[in-house]
Amino acid sequence: MPMEVIPAIDIIQGRCVRLYQGDYSREMVYSADPVDVARRFQEMGAPRLHIVDLEGARAGEPRNLETVARIIQAIGIPVELGGGIRRIGTLLQVLSLGVGRVVLGTAAVESPGLVEEACSRFGEAVVIGVDARDGLVAVRGWTERSTITAAELVAKIAALGARRFIYTDIARDGTLTEPDFPAIEMLIKMTKLPIIASGGITKIEHLHRLAQLGAEGAIVGRALYTGDLDLGQALMAMKERQK
Repeated sequence: MPMEVIPAIDIIQGRCVRLYQGDYSREMVYSADPVDVARRFQEMGAPRLHIVDLEGARAGEPRNLETVARIIQAIGIPVELGGGIRRIGTLLQVLSLGVGRVVLGTAAVESPGLVEEACSRFGEAVVIGVDARDGLVAVRGWTERSTITAAELVAKIAALGARRFIYTDIARDGTLTEPDFPAIEMLIKMTKLPIIASGGITKIEHLHRLAQLGAEGAIVGRALYTGDLDLGQALMAMKERQK
């Protein structure tokens, strides 16, 4: 299977936005209609969508589920959702909307028992989001820094039954620079579980390097909205690697 290239849709107040380095004061609105954005990504061949409820991440519970539900109803590809999912009841609510994968970030740091239960009950439907700044995992919508490193969190949560991780370098997210290749390579080497990379992915060359390192997928956000990366070309490049 080629490495998945997964478009990101970040939502605040029902709009499609991007933040710079996770800074809520540096918000750029790219569309007032995330459903239209989702349809366009599907038409271009996206294998799945990565949706983040940014308000939910900061508030501790989802704030844009109505918009998420409309997206799911409008498209036919899988959706993974993160942002404020910190209780089993919320996780069940999200899955009932048709979300294929639920991303747990803050809960992985603050509620490992909940994560263990979620992984046991829902298996592949649970993905662990590891969002790091300067090596330390950030929580609560990236507004607070924990004392645990990305590597320590991956090892800890893998032992609790996690099946898959998304690693995001916050300092590179939305910057159009490049991914943190050394950190991604380290995580891939330390665990046999799939790693999806996120943050700073701007060029097809970045995708080739991530695929070479063994990443299962790459989440791309701002570069798709600015035109720095063409989704169709990116998907074709990853398919060509398989020949």
